Amino acid sequence: MKCKIEKSKISGQIICPANKSYSHRAIFLASFAGNNSRVENVLLSADTKATIEACKKFGAEIEITDSSIIVKNPIKIGTKVPEINTENSGTTIRLASGIASLYADEITLTGDSSLQKRPMQPLLDALSSIGAQCSSTDGKPPIKIKGKIVGGEIKIPGNFSSQFISALLICAPLTEKGINLTIEGNLVSKPYLDATIASMRKFGVTVQTLIPYKRYNISPQIYKETTFMVPIDFSSLALLLSATVLNGEDVTIKGNIGNLPQGDEVFIDILEQLGVKIIMNDEQIKIKSPEKLNGGKFDLSNSPDLLPPLAILALCSSAPIEIFNVKHARLKETDRIAIISRELVKLGINIQEKEDGMILESSGNISGADLTSEEDHRLFMAFSIAGMYVGNCTVTDPESVKVSYPNFVEEMNRMGAKILID
Repeated sequence: MKCKIEKSKISGQIICPANKSYSHRAIFLASFAGNNSRVENVLLSADTKATIEACKKFGAEIEITDSSIIVKNPIKIGTKVPEINTENSGTTIRLASGIASLYADEITLTGDSSLQKRPMQPLLDALSSIGAQCSSTDGKPPIKIKGKIVGGEIKIPGNFSSQFISALLICAPLTEKGINLTIEGNLVSKPYLDATIASMRKFGVTVQTLIPYKRYNISPQIYKETTFMVPIDFSSLALLLSATVLNGEDVTIKGNIGNLPQGDEVFIDILEQLGVKIIMNDEQIKIKSPEKLNGGKFDLSNSPDLLPPLAILALCSSAPIEIFNVKHARLKETDRIAIISRELVKLGINIQEKEDGMILESSGNISGADLTSEEDHRLFMAFSIAGMYVGNCTVTDPESVKVSYPNFVEEMNRMGAKILID
């Protein structure tokens, strides 16, 4: 499936989706706490629904409404767990793998064809080091995990994914001994680890930081009943802001910004460096953008999901945009560095692809093209926004947005975009 996109402008108000990362974490943690723990303003997308279904397989009883979930009964460690299919959700399978290691019986976790290309070996090695029996297909899903881990000393590399560390943190307080965790090398996506620790704190569990992003101690503890309010998703907000920079006319983006840590919040600073004026409070954001943006150099090591919305801004920049330290973006749903380099050049952007990023510069001669998003939700949205700026484009795989922003196309069209799905 693909869609046709004509040159168009957007205006009016739009509500930013709830945060996907916090929704995942809060659903898992609420499922441990039970006793009517609630997650309010939860994002109900394909990925988070995969997390809800995984928690149900682990034994939690979950009630779902339009914008919240209530956990009536908690996860039951020790019960028989059927195979868990996490669909396209990397966060779900990684966090669920840590939980699976708490069970004495073998649990199989799998996902769709895209997920089966994503690395799991560092996490499996870490779990094996404290007693789990793990097997996989060349370090990728489907995987089998058999516990029961009791805790202890764990070392894990930090250069693959912070989700591996988050998985260990979440299961650690439920082990007999707790876990002393050492992260080797440089940790990527550090703010996502901060998000996990902040979420655990909301549910009554304390993570002792010995050396930030290097060493942590988590003693045996119990997750406690609470109500967790999910803030807006700065990853999705970045796409909406890019759409406003390229195509907006008096756009207001609304939503609960909250005070929980989000690495992608740095996109506000990036836009200001590019010359965009930001007007924001706790409930809404508006911008004033120059006709041509400044260029600049941007380190996305802690915010890899900003690669697509930043890359498309090269369409209207007066100087090169250099993006670096984001090699781990090659391990997302797709190799985002390679695909962005391959596709945006079709629109008239000169691109120098590097192992850890790219340099983008408008050729001054942009034109429409047929763009392939490789079933990657963030690439589809970014390419669609670029298509609204250029006109006469097609973009494949509109159905991919169900992962993080199910009503993206409808909302863009409501505001004036011309996106027609074939």
